[in-house]
Amino acid sequence: MYPDGSKYEGEWVEDQRHGNGVYSYMNGDIYTGEWSSHYRHGQGTYLYAETGSKYVGGWVNGQQEGAAELIHLNHRYQGKFVNGNPIGSGKYVFDIGCEQHGEYTHVDQEKGEEEEEEEAVAITPKWKAKNITTLTLWTPAVEEPPPPPPPEEPPAAAEEEVPAPSVAEEPTEVGEPEAAEPTEDLSPSKEGEEEEEGSKEDQVDQVNTSLEEKEEESKESEEADTSKEE
Repeated sequence: MYPDGSKYEGEWVEDQRHGNGVYSYMNGDIYTGEWSSHYRHGQGTYLYAETGSKYVGGWVNGQQEGAAELIHLNHRYQGKFVNGNPIGSGKYVFDIGCEQHGEYTHVDQEKGEEEEEEEAVAITPKWKAKNITTLTLWTPAVEEPPPPPPPEEPPAAAEEEVPAPSVAEEPTEVGEPEAAEPTEDLSPSKEGEEEEEGSKEDQVDQVNTSLEEKEEESKESEEADTSKEE
């Protein structure tokens, strides 16, 4: 970690940032990629903390240079960069589903008499749009949603009807053993009736025998009376 609060994590060569590494700057920006002799050099990604934009592409001696992509919140630019500025042909790709093709040109800023003596020249990139095209990848996604809802309804109703027969079959299986129980209960009652009938017949026989005995006794008494009279 450096005194200003920035931090570097990566490869070193001869006490210099060299190879792959991640540098976190004091303002929150982060660079992840290749380094050479303390400079961002090669392929790398620079994340701007304030705007959330991201540069992904080539670097030369610390400057954005080569083919790259500058990604913003709802659109991105794809093209070529030189000394940190876009130049030449490129295109903007918007999330709404269209592309704007065009070209970047560099315009020198107007200078006063004192500024002409300075060697440094300020350059402002200017975008010239040529044509706008639609993205073909977005069309299939719009056509697919309408068809699915109608076919999904019939199978759902069929699935609900399938369990109905299985529920109706359960009572029939439970009712069969219940019907068998009364047959077992009836057998003892029949036996009881037979016993009662047998007991009644015995009582009748006893009554008949007692009557016969009484008749015999009465006959004997009558015969005894007749013999006494004679």
